[in-house]
Amino acid sequence: MKFLDRAKIYVESGAGGAGCVSFRREKFIEFGGPNGGDGGRGGHVWIEAVDNLNTLIDFRYQQHYRAKNGRPGEGSNRTGADAADLVIKAPTGTQVFEEDEETLIADLDAPGERVLLAKGGNGGFGNARFKSSTNQAPRHANAGQPAEKRTVWLRLKLIADIGLVGLPNAGKSTFLAAVTAAKPKIADYPFTTLYPGLGVVRVGEGQSFVLADIPGLIEGAHEGAGIGDRFLGHVERCAALLHLVDGTQDDVADAYETVRRELDAYGGGLGGKSEIVALNKIDALAPEAVEEKARALEAAAGTAVLRVSGATGAGVKALLYKLADIALGREDAEAAAGEDNAWTP
Repeated sequence: MKFLDRAKIYVESGAGGAGCVSFRREKFIEFGGPNGGDGGRGGHVWIEAVDNLNTLIDFRYQQHYRAKNGRPGEGSNRTGADAADLVIKAPTGTQVFEEDEETLIADLDAPGERVLLAKGGNGGFGNARFKSSTNQAPRHANAGQPAEKRTVWLRLKLIADIGLVGLPNAGKSTFLAAVTAAKPKIADYPFTTLYPGLGVVRVGEGQSFVLADIPGLIEGAHEGAGIGDRFLGHVERCAALLHLVDGTQDDVADAYETVRRELDAYGGGLGGKSEIVALNKIDALAPEAVEEKARALEAAAGTAVLRVSGATGAGVKALLYKLADIALGREDAEAAAGEDNAWTP
């Protein structure tokens, strides 16, 4: 399934039904009077967040959404039926913007959250509404209110607890595949990951969190270099970032600082998020080289660095418990870290 995180749609509510001009005509009733009913209301157009979608691909194949019109009124004071509302389903985390792509209408960050995009027109009054002592046989009725038309942009920001960042070929996809049931593409060339990937990490009974992998960042990404800048918005909602650094690189400190500069330049609060730094691919290094590069990375990051290998699983379990402490935010997280509960993809 293709990943699509931006879509343009056109919505139109239903118009109100017209009121009816009618008079009561029955045998032996000389002065029946007006009995035209009101028109029905047109359908509203809503957008609702659901948690069983994770892409906007459906909006590539259907861009126009139109609710039905209300039914017109009829004689014998019969009111026209209201039209059913049209509900557009979108993934949780979808932002709705005006046509200018800058004015935010709504941020659907919780399942079941619903926003009105276009209001259905009210039905028109029938001639029975205009009856009075001075106008006992009105011969006019109101037309229903017209429909509302609107063009909006949808932009998806994935809902994840932890975001994976790093340079291309830092081993992010390998790590995601090792700790979750996700099946990202893995290869030995840069930019293997073209779209964000999500996986659920389970660290014990009732203990799980969502991990998001985005394409690798390169220098100048915040200005559009590479493809990682397109997807940085998907980690804006994360509680913390897992920064993987390829241990086989000559200068791990420079690799770390390159990504940090891009995060700070992008904005969106990414620069201030909690960060866990891990030296990856330690299986490809001698023990002395691992310690040497870990010290260099700690000096650059100003924090402790974990040693892991997504390929062999070395150091992964301790890292997952540390991520769970942040993602779950439980007071007994430290106690859970001591339990011998095996994590499973």
